[in-house]
Amino acid sequence: MSIPLVDQATEEKLVTLKDVSWKQFKGIEAQLQENRNVRLSYLSGILEIMSPIGDKHEKVKSTVGLLLEAYMKKLGIRFYRRGGFTLEEPGYASGTPDESYSIGTEREVPDIVIEIIVTSGSINRKELYKPKKVPEVWFWKSNQIKIFHLSESGEYEEVNRSGFFPNLDPALLLSYIAIPDQYDAIIEFEQVLQNQ
Repeated sequence: MSIPLVDQATEEKLVTLKDVSWKQFKGIEAQLQENRNVRLSYLSGILEIMSPIGDKHEKVKSTVGLLLEAYMKKLGIRFYRRGGFTLEEPGYASGTPDESYSIGTEREVPDIVIEIIVTSGSINRKELYKPKKVPEVWFWKSNQIKIFHLSESGEYEEVNRSGFFPNLDPALLLSYIAIPDQYDAIIEFEQVLQNQ
């Protein structure tokens, strides 16, 4: 099956600063608090400032979320959309996923975080979520979905399918993410689910 591709966005700008203390990071974060066009990530002295996110990033993010929600509704899986809120381990890590979900019951730490990567930085984004023990981290990048599951040893390992959705093929999601009209993509995906 040939997977259509989503045009890659080029409107993100990324600045990386090294040797930034937690106190300095919190000061910069406070100064930029009202600026919705800036996204900050911090990991062990490295600060990434990304701006602006861009339309394609937002479209992929919302399409992934709508597809997952359609899938969970169809299978009767209880879920709670947590959105993009900051997960923080004071003094060490701070990151904001593009989307996140609790599966089954609502929890303080989501079960799945989703990152849409257009411009890669120097921070290993899996490490941002390790201190909070987020069970799964999903990445969409360059028309691929990669899923990482937190193992018992506390490390993220790449897996072919989500532990929460073992029957959902990531390639199927990719084919619908790439459909230019988001409404049509969701309706077609729901029809495919209905016929399974």
